[in-house]
Parts: sequence; structure tokens; C-alpha cells
Amino acid sequence: NVGISRFPLHCLSPLPPKAPLLPLPRPFLPRPFKPVFQKELKAACVLQRLFRKPKFKLHDSVSQLPAPQNVKIHLYNTKQVLSWDAVSLGNDTRPVVYQVQFKHSRNEWLNVIKDVNCSRITLTVCNFTPTSHLKGFPLYFNVSLRVRAELEDRVSDWVTVPWFQHYLNATIGPPENIQVTPGDRSLIIRLSPPFEVNAPKATFSYYVHYWEREGIKQVKGPFKRNTIVLKDLKPLREYCLQVKAELSGTELNLSRLGRLSNETCHETTVDASPKPEQIILIAVGTFLLLSVLAGGCLFLVLKYRSLIKYWFQSPPNIPLQIEEYLKDPAQPILEALDKDSSPKDDAWDCVSIISFPEKE
Repeated sequence: NVGISRFPLHCLSPLPPKAPLLPLPRPFLPRPFKPVFQKELKAACVLQRLFRKPKFKLHDSVSQLPAPQNVKIHLYNTKQVLSWDAVSLGNDTRPVVYQVQFKHSRNEWLNVIKDVNCSRITLTVCNFTPTSHLKGFPLYFNVSLRVRAELEDRVSDWVTVPWFQHYLNATIGPPENIQVTPGDRSLIIRLSPPFEVNAPKATFSYYVHYWEREGIKQVKGPFKRNTIVLKDLKPLREYCLQVKAELSGTELNLSRLGRLSNETCHETTVDASPKPEQIILIAVGTFLLLSVLAGGCLFLVLKYRSLIKYWFQSPPNIPLQIEEYLKDPAQPILEALDKDSSPKDDAWDCVSIISFPEKE
């Protein structure tokens, strides 16, 4: 039997470079082999290659799928959409499916099957957008996502998206349903928040950017209500405005500004109907004016009473009998007077005088 230590060095050359080589004994010196040992040498090399266990296993790239590329998460208002590029297998036309998993802080990876199915899907998008604030991922939780490709028993490596918290990472859009009503030297703005939030963890406030046409921009806010009134504006002037929302929360140490709304322009008006203050002012002024006029008239009447009496006294009238006499002077005046006199008009009283003698 021939020992492996006696094999020439060229027999061990096909082995991996990290495989250790057995040292040769010092008294051994290489010398030409005789032809009788050629078969034994080949057999020994074959046995060594068959029974030797390599220290590492070569990676079989054929059994693995390419990992999805360009994986990204889109966060806008309540939208939560995970997307990636499709995996291409060249001439293989079999459909590739994708598995999406999620986890919160310090939790295990779980398949996304609640409210939305993102397990073994053929689409390259997974929409987590909740239908209400009670569904989907909590907006104040840390969430991490990962996706991989699968084809029968072949899978790809996981591609993980960095964790996100919706309140901290989402892009906040402008307020919605903005309605502007021109008023008397004012603009009345009605709006709704960009999306529903979990109060009191987070609340929305609003800022109004407004300016007169070709004027300097001004900002008013924050406003907590959904109805905003811009007062003390110039009448019959055109004003342009934009509204922006701010998401804030003391528990989460949160303060994030959203995007401005589209620019709209409106003209203020002047209210022609009198206001209560104006009505009261007019009434008081009218009363004072009438009082002054009445006092003045009374003063003039008292001061110029004789003159006024003279002006307003009727002229003396001629008695009717004299007037008739003047019309017919031939008629005796006394007869004319007695003619019209009625005996009923005359009143006679009988007076008797009785005297008594004085007693002595």
C-alpha cells in the first residue's frame, strides 16, 4: 500500500486552495515513478477527491431568484403604498409572485393579510391605505416592511424598507373642500382637514396666506376651527389667498407643515343694509335734532309772542246788520237792527223794591 504522503504535489493541485496539504517526511526525496505505480497513483487521487469533505459549500445561483429592485414606500396624507419593479427571468414565462411582510418595533415579521392581502400576489404594488383611521397601520406606530419574489420552490432574498411612522414621514397635503364666501370687508373661509387624525395625539391647525392683487403677502394663524374669517379688508378689492395645514401633537413632539392650497382670488363687498349700530346711531341723532328744533321754536314763541299774536290775529268783522245797511243805505238803521232781533232773545226781569220803616 502506498501512503498519501508519498503522492507527488501535482496530484493535490485540483483540490481547493484552502485545503491543507499533508507535509512530506524529511527523509523522502522525490524520484521518478516506475510505470508499475501509475495505476495505484491515479486510484489514490480519485479516492482522495471522493472522500475529502470541503470546508465550504459553493452557492447555487440557479436555485435563487433575483431580489425585487427599486422598492419604495409612498406616504401622502393617509396613503401608504409599497411598490417595486417586477423580477425578470428571461425566457422563463412562469408568473412570479411576491410576499410582503411587516413588523412593528421589537415584533416578529408577519404576513400582511389583515384588511389588505399582500401575500403571494402577482402585482408589484401593495396598497396599505386604510379606509378609516381605525383600520390599517396606526399612524403613530413605527412600521417596517419587506418584500421578496417567489416561484414554486425558489425564492429571492428579502428587501427591507427602512422603518417609518406615518405622522413623522408622510407628506401632508393642503386642506380639502375649501370654500370662500366674500363678505362686507371680509372673506369667510370654510375647509376640512387633509385627513382624519387620532385626537388628542395629533391635531390640525391652519394658516392663511393672503394678499391684495399685486400687493404684499400677509399670514394669519394658527386657526383651530374649520371656519376662518379675514376681517378689516378694503371694500370692493380683489384679494388672493392660499391655506396651509399644520399637524401638531404634544405627546409625539410633533410639528409638521403641509403644502399650500391652490391660489384663489375673490372680491370683497359692501353691505348696503344698515347694521344695528347704524340704526341706533341714526335714531339717537334724529331725537337730538328734533329736541333742538323744538327748543328753538319754543324760545322764539316766548320771545316774539306779541308779534306772533299780531301776525296770527284775524281782522275785525263788520256786523251783519251794518253790512246789510251798507248795502242798502235807504233802510233805517234802527229798523234794520230791530228787524233781525227776536223777541225770544230779549230777557225781562221784574224787580220789586220793598222798603220797611226803621224801628225807633
